[in-house]
Amino acid sequence: MTLVLSELSQDIQDAVQATREEVAALHAELPANNLVVWTAGNVSSRVPGADLFVIKPSGVRYDELSADAMVVCTLDGNKIVDGTPDRLSPSSDTAAHAYVYRHMPEVGGVVHTHSTYATAFAAVHRPIPCVLTMMGDEFGGEVPVGPFAIIGDDSIGRGIVETLRESRSPAVLMANHGPFTIGKNATGAVKAAVMVEEVARTVAAAEQIGTLVPVAQEHIDSLYDRYQNVYGQH
Repeated sequence: MTLVLSELSQDIQDAVQATREEVAALHAELPANNLVVWTAGNVSSRVPGADLFVIKPSGVRYDELSADAMVVCTLDGNKIVDGTPDRLSPSSDTAAHAYVYRHMPEVGGVVHTHSTYATAFAAVHRPIPCVLTMMGDEFGGEVPVGPFAIIGDDSIGRGIVETLRESRSPAVLMANHGPFTIGKNATGAVKAAVMVEEVARTVAAAEQIGTLVPVAQEHIDSLYDRYQNVYGQH
């Protein structure tokens, strides 16, 4: 039976509206940080207190996105009756996002881009090595490569989950495809998408200068612990 948003509790309706507004605003960060072109890429966010998530509609340009255009889906990836036109279908990556939410309950946001340098590493099936303190901070080591998978079912989602379950990284480079990032919330996932492109670009530039020098594991562990538990305001 298809869920109807207007028939859900007022608390859930309010949570959906707040999530739609957040996701619409976060999509502006992708072109602002040169992570996407045209209509490629997407941000999604879990709806607090409900087995739902909000995601960008498929094939809609970024300057045409609004909170009311954000599509609401169940954790199976099915669009509910959310007040948007029937013709407005969710992102083509919805099945991947849904799989992540079903199998990683700690994840509150997922982002996918085709940012140039991170995708270049994905194209050659190479992890981004941890040669920067920034990488120790944010990723806790290298950024891993996930398996090749074709869009259309949850194969990409399975690859994301299988890869990131064995990693501290919030980013995975899906082979021949591009980066997917996760976070405790959608803002965290967007931050990881920005950061993975930044470190990919820096590492690619460093390789033109000379031989990469990895950060020692003991220093990576120390950097990661400090950044995750001490850095910033608490």
